[in-house]
Amino acid sequence: MKRKVYFLSTCDTCRRIMKEVGVDDSFEQQDIKFSPVTEEQVEHFHRFTGSYEELVNKRARKLKDALAKAPVKTDADYKALLLSDYTFLKRPVFEIDGELFIGNAKNTVEAIKAKLKA
Repeated sequence: MKRKVYFLSTCDTCRRIMKEVGVDDSFEQQDIKFSPVTEEQVEHFHRFTGSYEELVNKRARKLKDALAKAPVKTDADYKALLLSDYTFLKRPVFEIDGELFIGNAKNTVEAIKAKLKA
């Protein structure tokens, strides 16, 4: 059973969700601030979502500045944005037994809990 979580250690929401779903030593944990996601990992996420835009944290504080400097017009632009700074990845990202759960929406957290109980 593969379990991995990509998170930001300085993010209260990530920490709350990880505690709520019961992240323990059985999870591989990648703090994206200190170990940024690789291009290979971003491409792996894309295979699940079908869109790099879906992986972008639209509430990231740096996003407005980044978009002012270089407007995003294509999916490739979103990919470049994701690889440019850890804050642009929607988080947390859970990978559990071949399924990907992205973000902090209540229904996403509930789906993670259900998957872990299965």
